Amino acid sequence: METFNHKLNTYLESWMGPRDQRVRGWLLLDNYPPTFALTVMYLLIVWMGPKYMKHRQPYSCRGLLVLYNLGLTLLSFYMFYELVTAVFYGGYNFYCQDTRSAQEVDNKIINVLWWYYFSKLIEFMDTFFFILRKNNHQITVLHIYHHASMLNIWWFVMNWVPCGHSYFGASLNSFVHVVMYSYYGLSAIPSMRPYLWWKKYITQLQLVQFFLTVSQTMCAVIWPCGFPMGWLYFQISYMVTLIILFTNFYVQAYNKKSISLKEHQNGSSVSTNGHVNGTPSTGSTTHKKLRVD
Repeated sequence: METFNHKLNTYLESWMGPRDQRVRGWLLLDNYPPTFALTVMYLLIVWMGPKYMKHRQPYSCRGLLVLYNLGLTLLSFYMFYELVTAVFYGGYNFYCQDTRSAQEVDNKIINVLWWYYFSKLIEFMDTFFFILRKNNHQITVLHIYHHASMLNIWWFVMNWVPCGHSYFGASLNSFVHVVMYSYYGLSAIPSMRPYLWWKKYITQLQLVQFFLTVSQTMCAVIWPCGFPMGWLYFQISYMVTLIILFTNFYVQAYNKKSISLKEHQNGSSVSTNGHVNGTPSTGSTTHKKLRVD
């Protein structure tokens, strides 16, 4: 295994350049196979979990969901606060910041971004809770793509560009997750559900996050500072895929729902069991429960 890891690391460095030595010895970062293996295990559970639960009763998981979402809310707030304060007081340049220009700030950013990387592993639990509760309609292509890709992308980020311009997307995403996980934590409490009105706006906030990240990344392309261009182009490309997928989700989840409600108000026949002319009413059943992370 050591020989394989050495060969793989040598190949990656020959392709992508030397790795950042400041993260050597950090949990999960020295070698890529553990991160890849965890992703494969995640995908296997996504595939086999619903089959295992098919003839079993769903689990409530209410107490665990409250604690889990509260924990991720607090972790996300910690990461957002630490990143923003470090960047602000450390004098990071908004338009472009190299990975080796402010040692004390860089070290703090690296520490927080390791937690951000690790949080992507914790967030696999989002999908596992869907499986245990038999909410399989929520395990969409977007959901799986986003969860599986982020852990792997951030392994590479932490090994090659663990600070500098990498902070911005993580900061925004941490803020969005404060809003999102607090919402889902509260929604796990039945008495709170009637007061939760902002679910629709979470997806809008996520889309704003992606556009802002693309814009800020473009600044570093236009006014370069030494931050590797390849990473900037990759981030823009990845954000574009998320914009496309999240926009499609938003249209499917909310625009079609609005059209369905308008048709109902205009006198369309909708039976009490949620079907329209024998077809499941996606506006009132499936899309109402969809969640995207």
